[in-house]
Amino acid sequence: MHASSASEPAPASGADGPDQITVSVVTPEPGTVVVTVGGEVDMLTSPQLRTALVARIGDQAAELVVVDLDGVTFLGTSGLAALIEVREAAHAAGVGLRLACTGRRVLRPLAIAGLLPMFDIHDTVDAALAPT
Repeated sequence: MHASSASEPAPASGADGPDQITVSVVTPEPGTVVVTVGGEVDMLTSPQLRTALVARIGDQAAELVVVDLDGVTFLGTSGLAALIEVREAAHAAGVGLRLACTGRRVLRPLAIAGLLPMFDIHDTVDAALAPT
């Protein structure tokens, strides 16, 4: 990562509360965005996640968006739907989308829903940022 990494709160960032998720955004280098998500992604918070990620994908300068999901404590079906929508938006925009996650609370719902093959999933953010 470059020393000039910029960090900014995403529009969906919120206070710690039952109806909030945390979203932080870092730009480690031009064209690359890392979005770190924390909290419960359910029917109340999945719109926040979708909005934050689609905004990054819609950024004309974005070539790769890495979503760090290791801080997610719950991933419900509406969260899965949001990730699918974000994947489709990234594909349509020609933006790479990679997930960084090792947590069972995220990987298990993806596996149960049969969605693991749809996503480029890495163990760490660094691995997700590595050239392919």
